[in-house]
Amino acid sequence: MNVRRLIPTTAVAGAVVLGLTALSACSTSDAADGSDGGKLKVTASFYPMQFLAERIGGEHVTVTGLTKPGVEPHDLELTPRQIGSISESDYVLYLKGIQPVVDDAILQSGVKNTVDAATLTTLENHGSEVVGHDHGHEGEEEHADEHGDEHAGEHGHEEEAHEEHSEGDGHNHGEEGGADPHIWLDPVKYAEVAKGVGASLGKADPDHAADYKKNTDALVAELGKLNTAFETGLKNTSTKTFITTHSAFGYLAERYGLTQQGIAGIDPEAEPSPARIQEIHTIAEKEKATTVFFETLASDRTAKTLAKDTGLRTGVLDPLEGITEKSQGADYIEVMESNLTALRKALGAK
Repeated sequence: MNVRRLIPTTAVAGAVVLGLTALSACSTSDAADGSDGGKLKVTASFYPMQFLAERIGGEHVTVTGLTKPGVEPHDLELTPRQIGSISESDYVLYLKGIQPVVDDAILQSGVKNTVDAATLTTLENHGSEVVGHDHGHEGEEEHADEHGDEHAGEHGHEEEAHEEHSEGDGHNHGEEGGADPHIWLDPVKYAEVAKGVGASLGKADPDHAADYKKNTDALVAELGKLNTAFETGLKNTSTKTFITTHSAFGYLAERYGLTQQGIAGIDPEAEPSPARIQEIHTIAEKEKATTVFFETLASDRTAKTLAKDTGLRTGVLDPLEGITEKSQGADYIEVMESNLTALRKALGAK
């Protein structure tokens, strides 16, 4: 996401005031008049957070997603009504750094139970090229030591890592010092987040804590099966390198011993430079890469340009920032399974 496309903080602040003013004019909220049926009112910033809230909250919550299907999360613009709905929430789940407008609105909302998913697992720094190492279930601390150079932000090189990441995927991720926020694309990290969400929902709504725990355990088990499917499915492949227009798959690459090659210096819809096309051509030839992946919520123009100039195929690798009719599945689990199928084909899985 190019920072120029973000709404300035001052504009957000103004919208927040407008939203809260509109709220004060209302006599009662849904919670106050009981129209929510006594359920916990949950606001989720975008699809990966909404999926967790719905699956873990179950029948005890009503979940409102701020990012509608088909809207690129980084491009979200909040309406005064949406800002007002945040302040009316009993619980807000978001991922700091993905949507600065949401971060600002939550900060000014006054909601007691706000949970930043980024605090529930360990964030790392990924540039346009991410070399994965299959570290299985080793501890994060040991892993960080093992790859100190790759994850400079965790070892005192925040500025350098931030520059690399900003150039690598065209997004500006705010105040995370260059940390890659795409944690939901690693089933193991996503399971860690799920556990934290379950625990926090239990604290926000103690009467239903047992059910939240039960739902969390069920989801974590599903994510465990998904992780096993990826480990098994990507263990033996002809190549470990995949090319993508959106460098969102750093955690996934790292988890399963793959190398992500993003198109540096552009956002998912921009044209690649002739120099980068040549570089990708060289990498593809050397590493026997076969496919340029694009995403469902962005144009496939970049991928097709690259594929035409390098003789590669195109394919869809979904960063799961939203579910639409174009998605290869109805929910997170199904789309991730489709991603696995796409990667196995592109990498020549045996």
